[in-house]
Amino acid sequence: MANVLASLNDHIRRLARREVRGQAQGARRASAQFRRDIAALKRVVKSLQSRLTDAEEHVRSTTPSIAAPEQASEHIRFRANGLRTHRAKLGLSARDYGKLVGVSALTIYHWEAGKARPRQKQLVGLAIARAMGKREALKRLAESR
Repeated sequence: MANVLASLNDHIRRLARREVRGQAQGARRASAQFRRDIAALKRVVKSLQSRLTDAEEHVRSTTPSIAAPEQASEHIRFRANGLRTHRAKLGLSARDYGKLVGVSALTIYHWEAGKARPRQKQLVGLAIARAMGKREALKRLAESR
């Protein structure tokens, strides 16, 4: 009887090992696939972060960044002739140039004629407009419409 019991225990143990091995192998395969998927997602995230950093750097390099407008506007010079020549160079009307700066067309005319001077806050807008080329100015005007 002891022999039968031992034999039966061995047989049950073998069957249990076989079942566990089959189930564990499926879990191992799934785990390996999950690791591959996670690695692929990490690569995608890394490339997207790199592209985002490049895009942010491009934006920083193309538009002047003004952290504190009050402090930065103290160092911005204004010349009526400079404003007139820049507007002519861009080929913009006073109305369109005013949209870029954030003021009215009449204000642009007064600045160009020397009847008025821009406020500190408006100097920041002028500096940004002054840094633009013709293509970028036309693009911004098209976006604002």
